[in-house]
Amino acid sequence: MTSSAKNSGTAAVSFGLVGSGWRTQFFLRLARRLPDQLRATGVVTRTAARGAEIEAEWDVPTFRTVPDLLAARRPDYVIVSVPWDVTPDATREVVGLGVPVLAETPPAPDLDGLRALWADVGGSGLVQVAEQYRLMPGHAARRALVAAGVIGEPTSVQLSSTHLYHAVSLIRGLLGVGYDEAEVDAKAFVAPLADPLTPAGWTGDDAPKQATTTLATIDFGGRMGLYDFTDNQWWNPLRSRRIVVRGSLGELVDDRVVRLVDPGTPVESALTRRQTGHDLNLEGLDLKHISFDGDVVYRNPFVGSGLSDDDLAVADLARRTGLWARGEAPEPYPLAEGCQDHLIGLAIGESVRTGRPVTTRTEPWATGA
Repeated sequence: MTSSAKNSGTAAVSFGLVGSGWRTQFFLRLARRLPDQLRATGVVTRTAARGAEIEAEWDVPTFRTVPDLLAARRPDYVIVSVPWDVTPDATREVVGLGVPVLAETPPAPDLDGLRALWADVGGSGLVQVAEQYRLMPGHAARRALVAAGVIGEPTSVQLSSTHLYHAVSLIRGLLGVGYDEAEVDAKAFVAPLADPLTPAGWTGDDAPKQATTTLATIDFGGRMGLYDFTDNQWWNPLRSRRIVVRGSLGELVDDRVVRLVDPGTPVESALTRRQTGHDLNLEGLDLKHISFDGDVVYRNPFVGSGLSDDDLAVADLARRTGLWARGEAPEPYPLAEGCQDHLIGLAIGESVRTGRPVTTRTEPWATGA
């Protein structure tokens, strides 16, 4: 396996985990796939029985407490991957022990929880949030084009892909929006839709069921986001994912770009993936890079791994967090960013419930960011 960590001589980053659920197993699986880049030092579980299951399946030690995890082999950082209502206290505990944290999304379940968590640990500089969507290959390539000014000044993003805080993260990142107030106006609509695929697998049921689609406009004061999400859109193959980024000199629609290169010349180009393993290509099933007009705008940091786009993003986030914890790289996704994403996501839900626009205010993490 080709590995940038191996080639550069940089040691694998190490992490411990608090929690043993579905998301924890994402990180354990990636550590198993990328042993020269990621290493799991142990998992904190509530019971010895659950610990025995994790040890048998993943061949990593388990502990009942965070101090025991740290005493056995102190990792570069700790991933908090527990239910929403437990995340804030688990994050506080790890920060209290002086260890960097990567907290799963969202970092707290509600607005009061976000404010309290920020008050307790925001000033520590020890907390990052596990928001990986900006690092997904396609989105990373789009962000590179927007940041380079290919379509001029970005003015709006229309996104139908993922939900709430994840979608807000992408919208804010593409627009370059920080922590200012935003006006959110959302509505929900119900319509029949077959739902044949869930996280548990194919259901064998093609009967349409009532599904909710939430539409929201997010006015950032001159820049706008349009949020469009249908129940189970992550899994449902009958609902595609779409993204439009509009700018002052053109627009990006999924992987197609049109922009003005001089007053009389609009041109069209495309983002192109070099994806090996198709037809008679024998290099293995892998994403190599994404290019635009002959320039590479995204390069796979884990070439040879054969990972999916989402796994590439999670692995990239896990690695970046370890390098940050060592003082070798910038913050991958600070707590303030995660709080702001969820603040706007909560406003979408509130607007749907009340039937009225909701204006977010400038929160404490805006000045502390």
